[in-house]
Amino acid sequence: MATKTDPKIIDRIRRTRNIGIMAHIDAGKTTVSERILFYTGRSHRMGEVHDGAATMDWMEQEQERGITITSAATHCIWKDNRINIIDTPGHVDFTVEVERSLRVLDGAIGVFCSVGAVQPQSETVWRQANKYRVPRMAFVNKMDRTGSDFYNVIEQMQRKLGANPIPVQIPIGSEENFRGVVDLVKMEGIIWDEESLGAKYDVIEIPEELRAKAEEYRKIMIEAIADHDDELMEKYLMEEEISVDEINSAIRKATLALDITPVLCGTALKNKGVQILLDRVIDYLPSPLDVNAVTGQEPDNPENKLTRPTDVNAPFAALAFKIMTDPYVGKLTFFRVYSGTLEKGSYILNSATGQKERVGRLLEMHANDKKDIDLVQAGDIAAAVGVKNVSTGDTFCDLENPILLEKITFPEPVIKLAVEPKSKADADKLTTGLVKLAEEDPTFKVSTDDETGQTTIAGMGELHLEIIVDRLRREFKVEANVGQPQVSYRETISKAYQHREVYKKQTGGRGKFADISFEIGPISHFEQYADDDKKVTASEGFKFVNEIVGGNIPREYIPSVEKGFREALKGGIQANYAAQNIGVRLIDGSYHDVDSDAFSFELCARLAFRNSAKKASPQLLEPVMMVEIITPEDYMGDVIGDVNGRRGIIQKMENNIEGSVVKAKVPLAEMFGYSTDLRSLTQGRAVYSMEFSEYVEVPASKAQEIIEQQG
Repeated sequence: MATKTDPKIIDRIRRTRNIGIMAHIDAGKTTVSERILFYTGRSHRMGEVHDGAATMDWMEQEQERGITITSAATHCIWKDNRINIIDTPGHVDFTVEVERSLRVLDGAIGVFCSVGAVQPQSETVWRQANKYRVPRMAFVNKMDRTGSDFYNVIEQMQRKLGANPIPVQIPIGSEENFRGVVDLVKMEGIIWDEESLGAKYDVIEIPEELRAKAEEYRKIMIEAIADHDDELMEKYLMEEEISVDEINSAIRKATLALDITPVLCGTALKNKGVQILLDRVIDYLPSPLDVNAVTGQEPDNPENKLTRPTDVNAPFAALAFKIMTDPYVGKLTFFRVYSGTLEKGSYILNSATGQKERVGRLLEMHANDKKDIDLVQAGDIAAAVGVKNVSTGDTFCDLENPILLEKITFPEPVIKLAVEPKSKADADKLTTGLVKLAEEDPTFKVSTDDETGQTTIAGMGELHLEIIVDRLRREFKVEANVGQPQVSYRETISKAYQHREVYKKQTGGRGKFADISFEIGPISHFEQYADDDKKVTASEGFKFVNEIVGGNIPREYIPSVEKGFREALKGGIQANYAAQNIGVRLIDGSYHDVDSDAFSFELCARLAFRNSAKKASPQLLEPVMMVEIITPEDYMGDVIGDVNGRRGIIQKMENNIEGSVVKAKVPLAEMFGYSTDLRSLTQGRAVYSMEFSEYVEVPASKAQEIIEQQG
């Protein structure tokens, strides 16, 4: 094994970039990825999204629809640097792919359409990148399109994203006259050669009409980065010459500190701007050595925090961020190595499951092509074959030095469908297919109703479930009947209520006995109890406070009481929908020396929840979506009237270069089939996007209707 001081290993890590390409749907990020692969020699022809031939969009559904569904992983070499790229989807239904990719990436390129600028999904992915503190660059794409406006994108990035975009280039020309860029670092013009597909470019003097603007934006750039370099600041104030290396070094420091977002521009489809984008990825985005040591905890002792630096000699630690079923090799687990080295054929510990696993093969991925490799090291992204029991977000680590890295959190599904096989022969294949798809996608859930035996699938939106059903048909050869989409409602309570439940059963011989006294209420009612207090256990949507003193209930039975309440939440209160945002404070109780046991207290808590929650002003909650509609002004009145008719609440109306923009919060239940209705309302000229916003109370009359249907 290499020693810590082996300069070759350190240099290899320093020359690695793990980056993601993220954007709103149709901003052109897959085209950017394709150009990167072409210019770095990874592919010898340019795949086009509109031809259904993009390398990174390798799934049939992606090629047919012209959208990215899964985050594809690949790597390429640019000027002796290794770039691992993950091209993430722009459609909000596949937000899980962006979330899990950002968790393991060191840097990202945000791609913005020069006409559409900052759109709703751009805001979502930007927030996700903020959450994981990922340094970013921005690439303003489609500069050749009618209506393109580079400076409008900069303004919207400031206003809508709260970012600090600093152009390091400004465009020469726009729309059909877009020819190149002014490099503000070197203060020179770059014009692309049309005949060589943009592979060659000429360096020219800055056009006279742009000189004043270039000076103005260079000044903005220098002032933004001067704080990060005292020497540069001094030279700037003294009006001395500042070298290109000094500027690039300061831009890099400011980018890594998340203080600025360097902005470049071009048109990937016309092959302008991509090579310089690659140069700046190397110059400005972090290598694995630039990011903080990853933190985790001891699996058996969560209080004991551990770190793993980017070092091949540290104990092995990696995070599994994606699971995929491959028809040739079986289950593929994509993982990011944070520290240490792993050789093929060796054993690892999955600290999330506590199981020892053997990694049979290690693969370097290029979209869905694979190459066997012998080992992976700190900073690498690879795929493993042979790991059997694994979920997204699990930690792989050294057997002797276990660590549990922070899990990836995923949103709960908001929409569900009933599915059933068309024939008996399809029944087993359906189960197998659903299990494999649920392993791949943490936002896709499968459940079976114990009473009816009906199988229900749940996901993030209509498109999400449509793709799942399509994949069942194509990949698993399953023909299924699909029911109408249904909303995943939730239940909660709105006031506190005290209750005592006694569970007694005598069946001859040893009986069952448990007695608990407690207060149940909205989770906000228990805010005075800190989550880190020893007597409090809190998790998503439930808080349990144990106030038993003096052994009225033996300590070993308390977890069973909590488990009983937790399990009861899943069955709901009035309409069998899962309950959330509920707290329970266990005040008192009693037990029987012979008849009491853990199971008695668990059953008692389940009954207690059912009997008490109904008296605590139960409420039905529904998912509400944030909807953004862009429509020609002529149809604005019709669109607003339609939104109001769907119980929508208008949040904001504005005009931009693409038309009138309406932002509204609308219950998901009212949005089924909206794309067809919007098309007919606006003669196909309006577009919309929506994402989950929050759960809110269903109006009383509507709630009653839903409860009766469930009953």
